[in-house]
Amino acid sequence: MVEIYSKAEIDKIRVSADILKELFLKLQDKIAVGITTNDIDSIVAEFVSSKGGICSTVGYQGFPSSCCVSINEEVIHGIPTDKRFVQDGDIVSVDIVISKDSFHADACRTFTVGNVDQKGLDLVKATEESFFAGVAHARVGSRLYDISSAIQQHVESKGYGVVREFCGHGVGRKLHEEPSVPNYGKAGTGLRLKKGMVLAIEPMVTAGDYKIKILADKWTVITVDNSLSAHYENTVLITDKEPEILTLAQ
Repeated sequence: MVEIYSKAEIDKIRVSADILKELFLKLQDKIAVGITTNDIDSIVAEFVSSKGGICSTVGYQGFPSSCCVSINEEVIHGIPTDKRFVQDGDIVSVDIVISKDSFHADACRTFTVGNVDQKGLDLVKATEESFFAGVAHARVGSRLYDISSAIQQHVESKGYGVVREFCGHGVGRKLHEEPSVPNYGKAGTGLRLKKGMVLAIEPMVTAGDYKIKILADKWTVITVDNSLSAHYENTVLITDKEPEILTLAQ
């Protein structure tokens, strides 16, 4: 069932989203050459706790950490460790879900570290652009796959791949809710969007083939061809006017 949230419930989602906005601004200044992925996880955990929130991924289906940190060819779900150091030229995706007062918000940013080559910079830019191409269709009366199709068209027009096996989703009372929001699809199909829906829209884009595989840790997803991957996500509210991007700092 797709949730339609009341104003009071949306206000609670906003609280979690506001914490995420502030947290990503903090991470911009912290993610640098030499930091470990576990250091990033600790920054996330400490900041969220200081705001009275909870990191939703801890223990979720067995995931051990406060956030997912995925570097270069890692698409999503990288497990933070004190053995993985961020290096010059890396692109680092940090995916965070938090809750406060039992309502969740979800967002991801891919950070560029040091001397990232043009290929990496272009990929990160195109991934972010594809989100905005999709969110332009996140409005009352549109079809769900209008969002998906717009993301796919933008990504593929740049010569990149769109990950098929993982997708966006509803978010609110739970970390993952209906509907699933693929990053590819046929425009004019899918459910009709209604005021009060809250969606996590999250393009996952590869510089090469879109095919992926899961590593032996049963979490980390990488590109089969080891090409770079970027990830950009926000929690989006469907309103009777423009879509509201709850996790995007203005």
